[in-house]
Amino acid sequence: SGDITTLATVSNSQTGEAICYVKEDCIIAGIALASMICKQVDPDLMVNFNYKDGDQVNAGSAIGKIQGSIHSILKLERLLLNCMQRMSAIASKTNHFVKLVAPYHVNILDTRKTTPNFRVCEKWAVKIGGGVNHRMGLSDQILIKDNHIQVTGGIKNAIESCIKYVASNNLMTPVIVEVKNLEEFNIAKEYDIIDRILIDNFKPNDIVALLKHNTTNKIIEASGGINESNIVSYAETGINYISLGDLTHHINSVDISLKIV
Repeated sequence: SGDITTLATVSNSQTGEAICYVKEDCIIAGIALASMICKQVDPDLMVNFNYKDGDQVNAGSAIGKIQGSIHSILKLERLLLNCMQRMSAIASKTNHFVKLVAPYHVNILDTRKTTPNFRVCEKWAVKIGGGVNHRMGLSDQILIKDNHIQVTGGIKNAIESCIKYVASNNLMTPVIVEVKNLEEFNIAKEYDIIDRILIDNFKPNDIVALLKHNTTNKIIEASGGINESNIVSYAETGINYISLGDLTHHINSVDISLKIV
């Protein structure tokens, strides 16, 4: 039935201006989305942000203003802030990890460990922070994981089935396979259809030893148990990608407010 508090307290004809403030240092994200939200709620609102997505913003900064109907501003306030706060936190966290591994030319990937119904925006925030998007869903990449390997009776069976499916459906989809030991790695590396091998829950020293067997020069991705305290050790191994569910899974939203002046 609408914003009944505003309907009950504010004249429908009242106009004004609201300022958006960031209360902690961050990589700002969600500005483009915020503008879309404003236009969706009320195309007559005047929206002017003086930062763009990906900019470093210091605590206390006024990042933009919204002018127009007070009813419209109050209606969109919480949605706009919720989106920007979470996206900025994800972008900031991603950017931190990207800087940590920058000397080693490793790409930081997100995962599907996202908030239901908010995956597009969370992955958008990862890109704003300098990361790389993994698959968006189950249809844009083939990722043969441990459960697929288990139910098909082994990694060779899973890959052989994949080859037949790709050929019969004339697909050009990237194929990634997860391995849990050197035996599976040595099988996977010999298949031309495999674009990338995901090594899951390996220690850095084990990765270094495994990479000596990468005679076919497969692209390597590592995941599992990787965090701020050990990510550099993983980057030093010479892998190409590190995927982190933590980018979107454990997030403390940035404090952003909107005040009518």
